[in-house]
Amino acid sequence: MRTFWQTIITLIFALTGVLSLGGVAYAEDAPTRIWAQSATATSPDGHIAVTFTLDSEGFANYAITRNGAPIIANSRMSFLFSDQDPMGRGLTISDVQTTASASTWEQPWGERRFVKDEHTELVVRLESGGGSNPMVDSPLTRRVTVRFRIFNDGVGFRYEFAARPDGSEWRIMEERTEFNIGQDGTAHWIQAGDWNRYEQIYKRTPIDAVSQAHTPMTLVLADGTHVSIHEAALVDYSGMWVTRMEGRRFVSTLSPSPDGPKVVRSGAFNTPWRAIRVTSSAGALYDNDLELNLNEPNKLGDVSWVKPQKYVGVWWEMHLETKSWASGDKHGATNANVKRHIDFAAQYGFRGVLVEGWNVGWDGNWFANGRGFSFTEPYPDFDMKMLSAYGEKKGVKIIGHHETGGNIAVYEDQLDDAMAYYQAHGIEAVKTGYVADAGGLIDVGPNGKQRMVWHDSQRSAQHHLKVVQVAATHKIAVNAHEPIKDTGLRRTYPNWVSREGARGMEYQAWGVPGNPASHVPTLYFTRMLSGPMDYTPGVLSLKGRGGRDLESTLARQLSLYMTLYSPIQMIADDPENLAKFPREMEFLRVVPADWAETHTLLGEVGDYVVVARKDRNSNDWYIGGTTNGEERTVSVPLTFLGAKDSGARYKAQIYRDGDAASGYGPDRHDIVIEEKTVTAADTLTLRMAPAGGFAVRLFPIK
Repeated sequence: MRTFWQTIITLIFALTGVLSLGGVAYAEDAPTRIWAQSATATSPDGHIAVTFTLDSEGFANYAITRNGAPIIANSRMSFLFSDQDPMGRGLTISDVQTTASASTWEQPWGERRFVKDEHTELVVRLESGGGSNPMVDSPLTRRVTVRFRIFNDGVGFRYEFAARPDGSEWRIMEERTEFNIGQDGTAHWIQAGDWNRYEQIYKRTPIDAVSQAHTPMTLVLADGTHVSIHEAALVDYSGMWVTRMEGRRFVSTLSPSPDGPKVVRSGAFNTPWRAIRVTSSAGALYDNDLELNLNEPNKLGDVSWVKPQKYVGVWWEMHLETKSWASGDKHGATNANVKRHIDFAAQYGFRGVLVEGWNVGWDGNWFANGRGFSFTEPYPDFDMKMLSAYGEKKGVKIIGHHETGGNIAVYEDQLDDAMAYYQAHGIEAVKTGYVADAGGLIDVGPNGKQRMVWHDSQRSAQHHLKVVQVAATHKIAVNAHEPIKDTGLRRTYPNWVSREGARGMEYQAWGVPGNPASHVPTLYFTRMLSGPMDYTPGVLSLKGRGGRDLESTLARQLSLYMTLYSPIQMIADDPENLAKFPREMEFLRVVPADWAETHTLLGEVGDYVVVARKDRNSNDWYIGGTTNGEERTVSVPLTFLGAKDSGARYKAQIYRDGDAASGYGPDRHDIVIEEKTVTAADTLTLRMAPAGGFAVRLFPIK
């Protein structure tokens, strides 16, 4: 409880208006404390301000402005529990602190090698209960801290719960964090709570037409400000959806649990960070490391065994239905077929060959089932030991595959043995899969009976992290499909290299319908804000199942290696198809999967994007451009190469749409490959056909 004098000081500050902490620089080792009913702090550059207040009923509220314009208007923060009073009305502030921090840290792999972390931190400690009013007070004082970190391009905040005074579990029914959007604008979003997880076509609607959305949700406000609402460090907690209540007021909704409470935690714990990117342009929204900076540093130590790479695989042919995952005459994972892929990978210097369907369990109905999978028992026509040794001699590694059919109980029972089996055969990466409708993961509850859980529930968050941690003990990287969403945990666990979590290239094969041309320039500014995606590009034949035409030009397929980042990049098409395009394969042979720098040069959400990335292992640069269904010509300045007057010259190898090219017509393979000598003072003018794109490699002329 606060003392009498603390209460008097609070009232004096409130009346005299000296509570603002904004715009003040503080040494990190000398926090400033003040008793207050409100507190304001600003980003290091002063453009973004966060104000925390307690209203007349004792509800916690926050608001965010940028250059004085409202981004998040006054928004409440509260919690509902299954076994105790809500934590909302009747809060009191016990302490406020502000500090400043500036540092730079290095990624072992990523969109850029060095990440700058500069922020102001505002810490507000709150108390609830323990008072004399039986209408609002619990008998025991509960304590929670709200910690804000305010960056030049966004804000993160989380709740830090002290242990319950009686020592019992926290049983959270709902977190009620509001996001009251301060302006009209446009939202880019996918439906949360739907059957198809995150694999949906993004909607473009007014903000006040959103229903219930997954995060990241991207907003373009009336004044041109770009905003993304997401979360960071989702650990042992339920994933957050955002539900519109009325107008532009949203509230957090936690993914459901079959047990009633959506989150159950013991002792003291932190929630995930609620992450809000705030920038002046779409490009700046992507060139932003907010969620990474909100995660803890690497916990694994030396991760030099995590190898960014390109790979081919026994995969696309299954989607074309020329091969099958199941055993029999069409079985894809045979010794002869895997050798064929290893030989092709070795020819082009690709490090990996993904093999799906190698293990027992694929016969019959495995979808949303997974009860028959064995992760250490191959089919008779697949010799893991022989194939691993064959690949090793050619410098090629097999990439493992663990499809669970959504049965996390069966997978966890075999998890350590499965990873040990892979390690014993020299496998350094595994693709995991959870094919089941949302809400259809199979688990075993505390009573020993089967229960169904959501892909983004607390139980799923626990499971995915367990897989990554066990894999790390065997020095194996993880690429999860049908996953829980990315929240920047790759910083803490760098073997979590990629995941799916959106509609990928296989939808182009199926045509049910396929992904529209706007999908990629939408993903760049929505799904890709959460982290790398294994989109599986590289279908140079531009053919799907039954000979169906993909809505893409040939040049667009090359552009995806820059626009859709992953440190583990697939060249998806069948080797026989890829061999028909030797010039394009030369580009895919040299394009990196790991970068030293990334700069989004041009783009608008859902319309187009142009990005430049610098190879981490050389001085080469690569540019990728992708458009929606509209033809457009872009002027691409090369200032990222350095000083305009440096005189440094580069050879530009350009792969662009030909004059007749269109992703919708018979000339989808029309491509122009040309070379130019350029400097940082030059600008490239490049046409993108409808559903088209371009790729450029720039390397120094010595």
